Amino acid sequence: MNFFKTFLASCLGSFIALGLLIVVMVLLLIGMVASLGNEDRVVVKDLSVLHLKLNGPITENQVEDPFEDLPIPGAVAYTGLLPLKHAINEAKKDPKIEGIYLDINMLMAGYGVARELRQALLDFKESGKWLVAYSEYYTEAAYYVASAADKVYLNPEGDLEFNGLAIEVTFFKKLFDKLDIKPQIFRVGDFKSAVEPFMLDHMSNENRLQLNELITTLHKTIVADIATTRNLSEARLFELANKMLVTNTTTAAEYGLVDSLLYFDQVQNELRNRLGIGATEKINWITYSKYRKSFTPTSTSKNEIAVIVADGEIFSGKAQEGTIGSDTFAEEIRKARTNDRVKAIVLRINSPGGSALASDVMWREIKLATEVKPVIASMSDYAASGGYYLAMACDTIVAQPTTITGSIGVFSVLFDLSSFMDKSLGVTFEEVKTGEVGELITVTRPLTAVEKNIWQKRTNEIYESFTAKAAEGRGMPVEELKKVASGRVWTGSQALERGLVDVLGNFEEAIAIAAKAARIDTDYRLRYYPVQKNFFEKWFGNLEESTKTRALKSELGAQFETYQQVKKLKNWQGSQTRLPFELTIE
Repeated sequence: MNFFKTFLASCLGSFIALGLLIVVMVLLLIGMVASLGNEDRVVVKDLSVLHLKLNGPITENQVEDPFEDLPIPGAVAYTGLLPLKHAINEAKKDPKIEGIYLDINMLMAGYGVARELRQALLDFKESGKWLVAYSEYYTEAAYYVASAADKVYLNPEGDLEFNGLAIEVTFFKKLFDKLDIKPQIFRVGDFKSAVEPFMLDHMSNENRLQLNELITTLHKTIVADIATTRNLSEARLFELANKMLVTNTTTAAEYGLVDSLLYFDQVQNELRNRLGIGATEKINWITYSKYRKSFTPTSTSKNEIAVIVADGEIFSGKAQEGTIGSDTFAEEIRKARTNDRVKAIVLRINSPGGSALASDVMWREIKLATEVKPVIASMSDYAASGGYYLAMACDTIVAQPTTITGSIGVFSVLFDLSSFMDKSLGVTFEEVKTGEVGELITVTRPLTAVEKNIWQKRTNEIYESFTAKAAEGRGMPVEELKKVASGRVWTGSQALERGLVDVLGNFEEAIAIAAKAARIDTDYRLRYYPVQKNFFEKWFGNLEESTKTRALKSELGAQFETYQQVKKLKNWQGSQTRLPFELTIE
């Protein structure tokens, strides 16, 4: 009897697996057909409204996803900022686009991206076309973008967050104490507080000081921008935020943050009036994903500005999804330097930093490139620590006032997991060595006093190199540079005052500076690097990794989450130039 039970269970499992495989293959087939169909250019109808639904993560660039228009439950729609801004600019000139309907309730991006997007929408309005925003609720960042609209509408039973900004730092010391993990920390700079979450359960005075100044400066910029478009005084907006006077939709309308409290059908009627169509006529919506397929680049210029997008944490080796791999990006910079068609390079940076060595490898290639053609840095949400390391070699650095940058400092950290491995997993280690010093990068034992001295000396040397190169790039004495270093984080506007950036502006201004420096004026075309893999290349490339992950989950069971935490610590091993905290601004 047990044999038949086992046999039937096995058959049932096989049928389920086969069914799942068939579903996956059908989805892939649909995607392939959709991908092939998407090659056809979309025709925009007269009196169309561009529908921008921006409630998913916003990255710098975008990979084509053949499933993006399919209603797949739980699917997350990623939007590339640079292609989105290009589409908004095309809509500005498109006679068939009457206006933009902005559908946004939360913005999964930082305030550097938010300001870039907001500026693109304001530029769209310069054409005389209208921009209407509507949501059931607005987060602080979403409202900041929506406030650029001619009219901001809110659901009568919705919500709007307007109570200023807050920064939250996560601390892991008590977790490490419980797991018996011992961080071994070496750093330079009073403000280089990236390691504080490993050694403290609260903010240091230095970190609290820099975060207070950072968030206050950011908030001033945001309030000033909102005041301009909503015709409200900055003083009044500060009062609303600081006292949290906006507690419901009624007060949001009463204090002028929104224009009207409407349901969606009422918003549709308002749009019909703008379009001059009947109350029962269908609105010609066109989504962003479809609109992107309605136009193609028009420039046939032989002159090229290479836009090299550095988005993510910095590691040595080849770039993976969401990371900056030094091998990949050094090669892209090298190719752009030696390509005669490329007249200038714009390095688009959105990075909190990472490996010091990887940052330096890319810095060298950027430095070589500046010797033969203009190289301009365009900072997005972050260009801090290792991200600033990339920018400091460029001829000109362009940042948003809300960009988080600086953090010129170094730390090194190694995690002693020997007690954790022994007590939790029953694994012990023993080392045989020929000299006084053993492995310098190890998690299986604590460092000796001699080894700790070596690590601190290395960290000091990397800091001296970092600050010397930064001073050279910025054309200032090292002593002056160090006054704004020590790991201190600045906003773009603060960095401008301290000589760490040259211009406050957006991506388009960085392009204009590059074109002028290369003396090509408007005779150029943009090309983005690294060339993005399409959906299927990424999907098949991740199959092996997904299989390994499933196998580990099955093998480790409840211990899998612990394994994931330990694995993440590997990225922090050794010398790092990265932001002094895991930053969340709300």
